[in-house]
Amino acid sequence: MKILCIGALSMASFYCAQNYIVSAIPENLKRNASVIIRKENTAIEINKIDDIVYKKLSVITVLNKDAIPYSIPRISYKKGDNVSNVKVIIYDEFGKKIKSYSKSDFTDIAANPQGTFYSDSRMLILPFTSSSFPYTVEFSYELNDENTVFIPDFIPFYEYNVALEESNYSIINKSGINLRSKLYESPFNYTSVNENLNGENKVYTYKNIAAIDSDQLVPSPQRILPKVSFSLDKFNLEGKQGSIASWKDFGVWYYQNLLTPVSVSTPQIKAEIASLNLSGTTEEKVKKIYQYMQNKTRYIFVALGIGSWQPMLPDEVQKKGYGDCKGLTNYMKTLLDEAGIKSYYAIINSNSSPISFDKDFPKMAGNHVILTIPTDKGNIWLENTSQQIAFNHLGFSTTDRNVLTVKPDGIDIMQTPSYSAQDNEGKQTLHIKLNPDKTITGKGNFSYKGSQYDFNLMYLMLSDKEKIDVLKKVYSTLDFENLEMSDFNNDKNLATINFDLNFKALNYSKPVGNSYIFRAVPIYKEGIYLDDSNRELPFESRFSYQDEYEIIYELPQDYYIEEMPQNGNLTSEFGSYKVTFEKVDNKLLVKRFIQMNKGIYSKEKYNEYINFRKKILNADNSKILISKK
Repeated sequence: MKILCIGALSMASFYCAQNYIVSAIPENLKRNASVIIRKENTAIEINKIDDIVYKKLSVITVLNKDAIPYSIPRISYKKGDNVSNVKVIIYDEFGKKIKSYSKSDFTDIAANPQGTFYSDSRMLILPFTSSSFPYTVEFSYELNDENTVFIPDFIPFYEYNVALEESNYSIINKSGINLRSKLYESPFNYTSVNENLNGENKVYTYKNIAAIDSDQLVPSPQRILPKVSFSLDKFNLEGKQGSIASWKDFGVWYYQNLLTPVSVSTPQIKAEIASLNLSGTTEEKVKKIYQYMQNKTRYIFVALGIGSWQPMLPDEVQKKGYGDCKGLTNYMKTLLDEAGIKSYYAIINSNSSPISFDKDFPKMAGNHVILTIPTDKGNIWLENTSQQIAFNHLGFSTTDRNVLTVKPDGIDIMQTPSYSAQDNEGKQTLHIKLNPDKTITGKGNFSYKGSQYDFNLMYLMLSDKEKIDVLKKVYSTLDFENLEMSDFNNDKNLATINFDLNFKALNYSKPVGNSYIFRAVPIYKEGIYLDDSNRELPFESRFSYQDEYEIIYELPQDYYIEEMPQNGNLTSEFGSYKVTFEKVDNKLLVKRFIQMNKGIYSKEKYNEYINFRKKILNADNSKILISKK
C-alpha cells in the first residue's frame, strides 16, 4: 500500500507547475555537465496484453549550446498510438516562466534520421531553441500504446555530459501477466538505484548522479551506469501476440510471425540464382551471391511492418534495388535459400562500445540485423547494408558481442568475431627526400585491414577535394604544401584497403648552423596526454591494433648522419612499442612498430597508461642530426 501511495503521489505531482532556479543546482552536478536532469518521472500502467500507458515528466536545465539537441521536446510514437496531455513550459535562469506550449505547437515528422521515406514510426517534435543560457524545459505527456513488448530500461542517462538530480520510475501491472525485472549494478560502483517492490508494483529511483565526461578514454555511460530491465512474459506487437518467457519461445514467435510471412521467393529470384552459375565451395558460392547482392542494392531506411521489425518482402527489394538492414538481410537470405545454402537472420546491438544481450533475461532489443552462414570451416558473417564492405567482414560496431540468431526452433545466442591486434593491422612505407630548404618530398604506401579497414572505407564516399581535406586532418603531424592520393584499392576479398600518397611538406627540419635536425617519425598519432590523480572512472582502449612503419630518408647531397637516437623498446600491459635506426649508404632506415591492446582498465592504472603513451610520443619525436660533410 505504501508503494502504491508513492506512485500516486508521483503522478499527482506531474501537472503541478514549478519553478526551477539554476542557482539551486548542486555545484558537484554542474561539473562536466552541459545539461542537468532536474526531475524525471516515468509512470507505466500495464492494463492488459495490448494496453500500456506511459505518463512522463522531465525537467531539464540547459547550461550551454552543446545541450540544445538533448533539450528539444520530442515524442516517438507509432500510428495508432494516442498521445495526450502534452505540455511544455520554458523557464529562465531564475525560474521565471518564459513561454508555454501544447501539442498543437509540435511538428509531426517521420522518425527517421535520413528523412521521410517509408516509415510507420513517427515523432512529435517542438522546434524550440533559445539564444540565451541557461534555461529550463519542463515537458510532460501521456502515451497509450497497444505494443507491450518494448518496455524501456531505466537508466540514469545514455549520453556524456549529462547530470541528474532525481529520476523516478514506477510500474503498476494490472494485466495479470508476469512482469520480469532485472537490476544490473554499476560495474564500477559509480552510482546505484533504489528499489521498492511490492508484488507486481515496482518503484525505482536515482538521485544526485554526476555527469560522465567524454574526455580521456572514459567508457560509454551504458557501460558505467546501473540499469533496470523489464519484460512481460506475454506481449503484443501490432496485433501479434506471443511469449518471451524464454529465448526459445521468443525465437519461435519471431520466426513464425516476422520472418516466415516474408520468406517468399519468386520466379525472378530463382532466375537470379540460376544466372550466377554457382560452383565451388560453400564459401565461394556465398561470396558470389553476396557481391552480386551488393552491386544491385543500396541501403535506405524503411520502418514499416509489425512495429518496424518485419523485413520487406524479398521481391520488393529485388525489384526496387533498396532496403534497410532487415530487408537487405532477408533478401540475401532468400537468395541463399534458392542456392540451397542455410543461413540465419541475426539481431545485434550495433554500437561503438560492445553491448551484448543477456542470455538469462529474454527481452526485445537490438538495433541492427546481419546474417550468419554456418560452414564446415566456421561461420560466415555478412553485413548487408554496405556496397563497399568486404565479404565475411564485420565492422567495428558489430564485432566482439553476441547476436540473437533466429531459427525455426528458437533463438541461439552466438558470438561475433573479435579481431586481434594482428587482425587490425596498418602498414606504412614512406620514401622521404630531405631538402635543404627545410621541406620534404615523399611517396608513401598505406595498407589497412580489420577495424582499420573500416575506418578507411570513408574515402570511397568522398570527392577528391574532400579526400585531401580528410587526409590533412588524419596526418596532421605534417604541414602539407601538396598532397595527392592515388591507386586507392578496396580489396573486398581480403578486407584490405591500399593507397599511395605523394606529398610535399613544409618546415620538417630545423637548421642549426650548417646542420639540420628532424624528428624520427613523420606521421604518427598525435595526442595530449595529461596525468589525472583525481580520476574517478576507469578508462577504455576500444580496439586492439598494430602498426608497422618503414621510413627511408634520403639525405641531401654532401650530408651525413652525425647523431641519431638509440633504438627503443617499450612493453606494458597496454601494449608494446619498438623503434630502430639504421644507416644505409646516404640513407637512414627507421622502423617503427606499435601494438595496443583492447580493454577496460582501472582508474588506478590511468597515469601508468599516460606515462606509456608519453614515452611513445617522445620516441616518435626523437631527433636526428645531419651535417654537411
